[in-house]
Parts: sequence; C-alpha cells; structure tokens
Amino acid sequence: MCADVPGEQVAYTVTANFSLPVGDAALNASVQLPAGHATLAQLLPIIQNLENAIVEKVSSDTAAAGHPVSCRAGCGACCRQLVPINLFEAEALAGWLATLPEDQMAGVRQRFHRALAALQDAGVLDRILDGSWTSDEKHSTQLALDYFHAGVPCPFLDNESCSIHPIRPLICREYLVTSPPANCTNPSTDHVSGVQLPLRLSRAMFAFGQEIEQDRRGMIPLVFLLAWAESGARPGESVAGTGPEVFKKFLDHVSRYAIFQPPRSEAAPSS
Repeated sequence: MCADVPGEQVAYTVTANFSLPVGDAALNASVQLPAGHATLAQLLPIIQNLENAIVEKVSSDTAAAGHPVSCRAGCGACCRQLVPINLFEAEALAGWLATLPEDQMAGVRQRFHRALAALQDAGVLDRILDGSWTSDEKHSTQLALDYFHAGVPCPFLDNESCSIHPIRPLICREYLVTSPPANCTNPSTDHVSGVQLPLRLSRAMFAFGQEIEQDRRGMIPLVFLLAWAESGARPGESVAGTGPEVFKKFLDHVSRYAIFQPPRSEAAPSS
C-alpha cells in the first residue's frame, strides 16, 4: 500500500494518489483532499466513495465468476440486523439529522422510539446495553440472531429501501449476498451466501474508535444514534490535521486492520 501526496498544496485542495490491494489486484485511485485542517469525520465522504469502488470491483469479479450479487432496492431483510456504526459515521449522521426540518425530524424520532421499544419488548435491548456480548463471539453471534428475529426495522428503512442510501454506514455497503433474496428472511436456517470482501474499510474505522475510547467496541449500534447525538461528541477532532495527514493515518489503519483474514477452521455458530 502506498500513498503519494505532493508536497505543494494549491488553493484549497491537494491531490492524493494511492493504491490499495483488493484481492489479487490493486485499486489505483486519486482523491482531492482539503489542503488545510480536516478531521476524519469530514473525510468520510471520500472514504465512502472509496468503499463504493471496492464493492463495485468485487461485485464485478463475483458476477464474472457466475455469482452475481442479488441485493436489490426493496429487499430490506438485512435492514433488520444490529448495525454497528463507527463513531465518525455517528458524528456525520448526527450533523445531517441536525439539518432536517422539525416535522421530518419528529418522524425520525418516532421511528427510533418504536425501534427501541420493540427491542425492549423482545428482551434484546438490555443485552445490547450490557455490552459484554462484544467480547465473546458466541454471545455476539447469538445476540445478532436474536436481534434479527425480533424483526425490528432500521429507523431509516422506508418502504423496504434505505432512506439514507447515499450516506449509509460503511458496514451496510459491505454486506452483499449472491443467494436468492428470499433466503435472507431467515439466515439462521436458510442458506445465505455472503460475499467476502478482501478489504473492509469499516474495520479500519472501528479501530480508530477503539483507540479513542480505549474500548474494544469502537462503535455504537445505529439504533442508539439519537441518544448518542445528544452528547454532542465530536470524535473526529481526535483524528485531525491537514487533509493529507489525516488521509495518510486512515491508509495506515487500512493496511493494519482492513485486510480480510481467512476464518479459522472452527466456524462460528450459525443458529
């Protein structure tokens, strides 16, 4: 992995040329970065576009191998999962929510309230709040399944489609399947064929959060976004500098944390 950032900064942006390993090939890219002060949260749109390019390449390769990605708009089964978002996405989404008209924001609050109430009724909410599930793969897998079976839609799901699709979390972009969409309605019993991305940018972003909070989670469940936003936290300021400096830190984390590691021989429980 390499990054080539010219030393001469012109006007308000600077060009960064870099290369990322994606499977057996390399993704060569060029991005425009702020020449002056920037935070990791402010660079999130650039990171999202980079994630899109990785997913597009992997999806193209998968289709060429005879296994096209079957995810489509209107298939919202995956939008009933426990979605972890990194702290910088939480900051960006909180900022976006603050721009909504009050009547629209009132509807968003209602959907979040309904989701939390439904998780409470299903006996899942207290287990999420306990937090011990994050340190044990067996318990985290079981909690994820129980959350899914509770059938609680993401507060941003509208008519089975994502209402924040352009700014959706990285981990949502990384979730792809090649099996029939109908199978996703019950992943613990039906066969769901997921696509293993060789590079997951969400992992690098979670690592930043773990370092900032000295906490193995480095994230919040999306369903807690409104409560988190009320804290006024600005984690992006903890990873700040000039645009090229911050992006270099991000690329360093990608090289350390985002490369896919093949699973060990013992499989995680699936039901």
